Amino acid sequence: MSERATPAMHALPDGEAEIALVLRLPWEDVARLGQEAGRLAAQTQRPVTLDEAVSRRLRSTRSAAHAKSPGEQPPAVSAAASVSSLPPRPPAEQARQAIDRINGTA
Repeated sequence: MSERATPAMHALPDGEAEIALVLRLPWEDVARLGQEAGRLAAQTQRPVTLDEAVSRRLRSTRSAAHAKSPGEQPPAVSAAASVSSLPPRPPAEQARQAIDRINGTA
């Protein structure tokens, strides 16, 4: 696993680029991204994937950083840091609660 491969980048017709990444996230973060996708789906009245929710979150963070005055430093974009603020729990409990949140049974 010490090999580092350059992720494939694809140009999209709308002028943006697409990069595929693999992220390791705690279950709480996955659950929160699911909640974000649910809010976005309700807002747009259509199904929304976690990928789209993450892209939307990163765009809004980037837009907010660009709106700051030129002398200010933009905040670092970190999915884990901006999503999780819960204390650590045993992995089995994290998984159960995250699945319950995603399924709407929490």
